[in-house]
Amino acid sequence: MEKKLRQKPINIVKVVLFGPESSGKTTLSQHLARYYNTVWVPEFARDYLQQKWNNERKTCEKEDFIPIAIGQMALENKLAEKADKILICDTDLLETKVYSEEFYNGFVAEILEKAALENSYDLYLLTYIDTPWEKDDLRDRPDQRMEMFRAFENALIKHKRPYISLIGNKETRLKTATKAINEILAQRENLHSFSQKLS
Repeated sequence: MEKKLRQKPINIVKVVLFGPESSGKTTLSQHLARYYNTVWVPEFARDYLQQKWNNERKTCEKEDFIPIAIGQMALENKLAEKADKILICDTDLLETKVYSEEFYNGFVAEILEKAALENSYDLYLLTYIDTPWEKDDLRDRPDQRMEMFRAFENALIKHKRPYISLIGNKETRLKTATKAINEILAQRENLHSFSQKLS
């Protein structure tokens, strides 16, 4: 099972949209994928939990986190092979870990904890809660948005993940995100050119 939660090694820039529900992650993921002419990895949990709700009228339970994590990594590994220099991820296993901790009083399965901390990304884009709350079947904490935002930011700080915060309208967020991503791409290109000169 551990293997199913592991990233396949691939030499591309990986960017994660990270933050609470209804904070604009999916919209920005799509915009960034179009901007860079690449693919984006959707959030597996959305379809998984919507189907569960439709069939059983049940929301996320403790035993759902591992299947969600496995499904997310399968999607990421599959789409990484189709990406052009950069992969945009709507979420990652660290986000899954945060939800598990917040919903179940600090509980997170050991195998999920290990994978969430071992998988690596070049940049996290932390989405602030200045977007309107959009209610649906799955979203359930409209009055705890700041609490959830702080939980996500604390996770990035605690685990020393590279991140920037995104605040403002869609255009402002896209501009801020692309500036940071372009810097990473330029560094990669410079390193590649330097390596070629040495060889």
